[in-house]
Amino acid sequence: MRRLAAIVREKVDAHFSLRLWDGSLEPLGRTVQPGLALRIASPGVVPSLVRWPTLDRLIRHYAHGRIDVEGGSLIDLAEPIAVDRSYRKRFKQIGKGSALRTIAPFIFAKGDHPDSSRDFGTGAEGAGRGTGDNKRFIQFHYDVGNEFYQLFLDPEMQYSCAHFPAWDASLEEAQVSKLDLICRKLRLKPGERMLDIGCGWGGLLCHAVQNYGVHGHGVTLSEEQLAFAQEKVERLGIADRVTLQLIDYRETEGTFDKISSVGMYEHIGLDNIPEYFRTVQRLLADGGLFLNHAIARGAKRKKKRFSSRPEQRALQKYIFPGGELDDIGHTLREMEIAKFEVHDVEALREHYQRTTRIWCERLHTRRSEAEALVGPETYRIWAAYLAGCSFAFQRGSARIFQTLAGKSPKGASGKPPTRVDLYS
Repeated sequence: MRRLAAIVREKVDAHFSLRLWDGSLEPLGRTVQPGLALRIASPGVVPSLVRWPTLDRLIRHYAHGRIDVEGGSLIDLAEPIAVDRSYRKRFKQIGKGSALRTIAPFIFAKGDHPDSSRDFGTGAEGAGRGTGDNKRFIQFHYDVGNEFYQLFLDPEMQYSCAHFPAWDASLEEAQVSKLDLICRKLRLKPGERMLDIGCGWGGLLCHAVQNYGVHGHGVTLSEEQLAFAQEKVERLGIADRVTLQLIDYRETEGTFDKISSVGMYEHIGLDNIPEYFRTVQRLLADGGLFLNHAIARGAKRKKKRFSSRPEQRALQKYIFPGGELDDIGHTLREMEIAKFEVHDVEALREHYQRTTRIWCERLHTRRSEAEALVGPETYRIWAAYLAGCSFAFQRGSARIFQTLAGKSPKGASGKPPTRVDLYS
């Protein structure tokens, strides 16, 4: 490993060091960031990864602490590699022959078995899902515990992309800005009935009821979120204007003037998109508005399943079982097939890159509290997930869009002639 570190130091000139299992420190660059190191806690990790170099195996070793970061966060370690394109060129300068000769001893050395980690188990890809599966998918992720999410979210408990009015705005300011932007896009009016599909901890409904005078109804499949939201509406004294249900969105009844869906579309699975839009169409009043806020991937020439890439399979297995990302072109097509008129599409990729980065940094600073609540393994998986999301939005492999649509495509839409009211 010391010989390999010397090669990396000469060819790559990395910004961090390598902490070996005997406690020794090997700089991987000529000028490394003081204290920042990738720690390998067991010599068996290396042959394990050399023989089976899979992302899943790497995640499991990291989750159990055999690989870790010291003196900083995953963001500190990985961001320069993700951002600086010269890193890849420098890695290519390492000759394959010298690299193979250096790692050859590990091929036959005893390797550590990558113990199982907290994962969803079979069926994480969501194929052939039913209503009961949707509940299990949602509860796996969101019922980790409200106290855990409070460690890194804002006071409104917004677990979706913030909207930064300025890049130096605080997360708290940006999340309130997002809530208000959604309300303005929906052009909420006093007395209107609003449905929030996948209402989370109730932040959007409470904001809309308190500031726009609507009557709100929220549906969720997370028992933890529902309990938090119910307590919140009681505490705020708006229980007479907010109703909440633990129910699958497809079983929702009633007619609503405005409908929002924030961070829920990614959970339904590509095969269920037509039914999703048909359901919203059924619930939305004539002339009503619908805002769909969803993460997306780039369009591909060949339509491949979301789980075709290792990082996406890992996301389904450890974080979001049943989750799949659509591309915005297909989303808009399915909206129009469902007889919606698309009014507006806004990209917020950079906003979500900053949001997830702040979440990751906040969770890192409260690591000891997080580990006390959910254990070191779950903390590490969430820290890796948040850092990975930030990098995905940064490099553009993940995108996010707010799409506003109306139910009636004929005649007057009732919207102003410009968008100036949304931002003034």
